[in-house]
Amino acid sequence: MDTRRLHYLHELAQLGSMRAVADVLGTTTSTVSQQIAALSKESGTALLEPAGRGVRLTAAGRRLAEHAGHILAAVDAARLDLDPSAEPSGTLRVGGFSTAIRKTLMPIILELAVRHPAVKIMVFEHEPAETLSLLALDDLDLALTYDYNLAPDPAGVGIETFEMWSTLWGLGVPSDAAARITGTGGIPDAATVFDYFKDVDWIGNSRNIADETVLRLISSMAGFQPAMRHQSDSPDLVEDLILAGLGVGLLPANRPHRPGVSILPLHNPDLRAHARIRTGRGAWPALALVLERMRQGRE
Repeated sequence: MDTRRLHYLHELAQLGSMRAVADVLGTTTSTVSQQIAALSKESGTALLEPAGRGVRLTAAGRRLAEHAGHILAAVDAARLDLDPSAEPSGTLRVGGFSTAIRKTLMPIILELAVRHPAVKIMVFEHEPAETLSLLALDDLDLALTYDYNLAPDPAGVGIETFEMWSTLWGLGVPSDAAARITGTGGIPDAATVFDYFKDVDWIGNSRNIADETVLRLISSMAGFQPAMRHQSDSPDLVEDLILAGLGVGLLPANRPHRPGVSILPLHNPDLRAHARIRTGRGAWPALALVLERMRQGRE
């Protein structure tokens, strides 16, 4: 079977329509249709069936698309392994959340500019769901994502994951409220801490539901549903909202905070940062170099 046609089938299984495949691959729907038809002839079985005004994959088409993902990954790996010792070069597209970019990626970029100038890195800031979507479409080479131990987010089939680091998160609250809680004899468990704030507004995340999932989970353990009034991706803005008396929300426990804001450690949840790549791509010298620097920084 022609691997190019397998690529069309794999993308169709991921995207759901020939128009979407054509847009992603920069071709026409007619070309996509012709390539799938040729693949159907090669495989000796129908891969598409009518569905309303469009088409969908048959059971055989879905099975072949799953094989195609593994085949294409193996082909990529074979090509890269032909010369794994080559001097790293090329443009590496990295997407991720701002903390990981600043904490983990930026020092590597500065090092590579001196020691490996042939490696160029393009940076795109996105929340995890956006980043993983772009990685699946092959619009990124490396995704820096996060989840919580209380709200795990597996990457799915065809993605390899490398752990980078984890950090304890806490509940950001007004300092006077924190003083009342700690004055009772230490910081209680997470559910008890949340119970102190069951009647106030809460601050969630605007582009990633993981924060809200964790907030709702711990709140349910305390016996209430939080009033999610605000959304912010910026820890600085979360602090602004807390200082304005507009609510409480999750913040990194080790984050330097401004006067008037205190962070109560919860012992859960832990934020876990991941580096994720498409299966079979890790042998590319430029990507392998960056992943190795990330591992070294973790040790």
